[in-house]
Amino acid sequence: MALRKIATIGHPVLRETARALTREDLASDRTQGLIDDMVATMRDANGAGIAANQVHEPVRICVVEVNKNPRYPYKPDWPLTVLVNPVVEATTDETFMNFEGCLSVPNLRGQVPRFAGVKVRAWDRAGSDVAFEVKGLMAGTFQHEVDHLDGTLFVDRVADTRTLCTWADFERFHMSDFAARARALVARFGS
Repeated sequence: MALRKIATIGHPVLRETARALTREDLASDRTQGLIDDMVATMRDANGAGIAANQVHEPVRICVVEVNKNPRYPYKPDWPLTVLVNPVVEATTDETFMNFEGCLSVPNLRGQVPRFAGVKVRAWDRAGSDVAFEVKGLMAGTFQHEVDHLDGTLFVDRVADTRTLCTWADFERFHMSDFAARARALVARFGS
């Protein structure tokens, strides 16, 4: 495993549509090593997820994990989930405002409307089909990561640019209110 350099806003790789993988691509040592590197890089940066193009590899892989993450103290724990060629579909018209940040947009946060429930379909790292539903705060995380694979950053989805703020000002002025809303969402949906 190796830590990878994270691409930041302005780098063209973040605006590429990542290419789908075949099961043969996925089984390769190169791709399996990339997945290991993505997990290590996400954990090192205290991310809740990371997409392959964020580490300069425009392929359709993302990983999600939350384990008492100090960067997101209001997010519920979520086990390590590796998704290959993921598709996310809304299961409800209900949305919530998610105060998002991103490892590729360091020190900036903003409010993004996200569906409160989604169905995720993908392969796991072994190439087996997986499908599950996610509701609440974590539904926003999966939407955020799949957006990356389509060349979309959270700043493209910010509903009101006046909500954009630095990380420090989010913590100072907005975190307690958002954390209360996030806890209510988690209590309602369980994730």
